[in-house]
Parts: sequence; C-alpha cells; structure tokens
Amino acid sequence: MIKEIVHDIVFLQQKALPAFPGDRQTALDLLDTLAAHRQECVGMAANMIGIPKAIIVVNLGLMDLIMFNPVILKKEHPYETEEGCLSLSLSGTRKTTRYREIQVEFQDMEFKKQKQTFKDFPAEIIQHEMDHLQGIVI
Repeated sequence: MIKEIVHDIVFLQQKALPAFPGDRQTALDLLDTLAAHRQECVGMAANMIGIPKAIIVVNLGLMDLIMFNPVILKKEHPYETEEGCLSLSLSGTRKTTRYREIQVEFQDMEFKKQKQTFKDFPAEIIQHEMDHLQGIVI
C-alpha cells in the first residue's frame, strides 16, 4: 500500500527499533511507496512512512532491495557529496561524507542473514537510508 511521506522532523530524528518477521508488511508498503515516487526517489527508510523500524529499501537499477536491520561492517574510500531527501520539506541538497564501498550485513524478506558489498551510487543510497534509521536527516 502506498503510504504518505512523513515530514515531521522530530519523528524523523528518532532512532529506529529492530525489525522482526511481523514487519514484512511495512517492507511491502515501502516498496509500493518507493514505486509511487520513482521519479524523485531511489531509496526509503521505514520512518519515512511513519514506522520507526530498521527497514530500508533501495533501488539497484533493475530491482529494489529490502534490508531488515542493516549494519555497515566495513566502509572504504570516503568522499564529499550533496544529497536531497524526499522526507524533508527543505528543497535542494545538503553536503555529507559518504564511502564509495561498504559491506552491509542485513536480513532479507525471509529474515535470513545476508552480507553484501556495495559500491558507488548504490552504496551512497544505502548510507543515506541507514542514516534515517539512526535519526540522522540529510
């Protein structure tokens, strides 16, 4: 189900709670909401649709990837960039530091642990969405 995007900065600054198998519907709602905003958005965190759970979805080109309880295990090659965010009522972009390569451990839709390395733009999207899980709004 497509959900409304949350713009309340106080809510968005709260840290996410761990996700559990009962939260699968939230992941599906994130997929639907991301699809509805495909023109202006490449990733979403659950708090962006009003659910303070550690769930993100990122567009990897041909597919969207759902991650429950993601954790960055390794990050390499920092760089400065500018990012915008669909959940902020601010227009434009803000400066931030990201890493060109990250290794992430997460749970998939079956709550099986996965470990994957991401580079370049997919890595940047994941880092941005994981910031949301920590209450960091860029």
